[in-house]
Amino acid sequence: MPTGKVKWFDNEKGFGFLASDDGQEVFLHANALPAGVSEVKVGTRMEFGVADGKKGAQALSVRILDAPPSVAKSSRKSAADMAVIVEDLIKLLEHTANGLQKGKYPDKASGSKVAAVLRAVASDLDA
Repeated sequence: MPTGKVKWFDNEKGFGFLASDDGQEVFLHANALPAGVSEVKVGTRMEFGVADGKKGAQALSVRILDAPPSVAKSSRKSAADMAVIVEDLIKLLEHTANGLQKGKYPDKASGSKVAAVLRAVASDLDA
């Protein structure tokens, strides 16, 4: 079976193209992906069958060989570092909650800082 890499893939449209190792461009439809896989990233190595479609070569029965490494995961903070950040966030939120319990919202500058910290921590956890 031929092998190649995903050249591009549009998850919303459900199709893209593979660049086979022999230089051929092959159409890839989401229906050809393995069960449970609905999207792929550029650079993912695949093994696939090829059929001649109306507009050229088309990939069939794709098997993922290896996915490209995730940039987000490689730049992720360590779990120990995140534990310290979350503990500090809890203290910050407790301070904010104490003011709210007394009927006082934080001033605009403090509220913006708390919101920015929450967004940054959520982004780090979601990577």
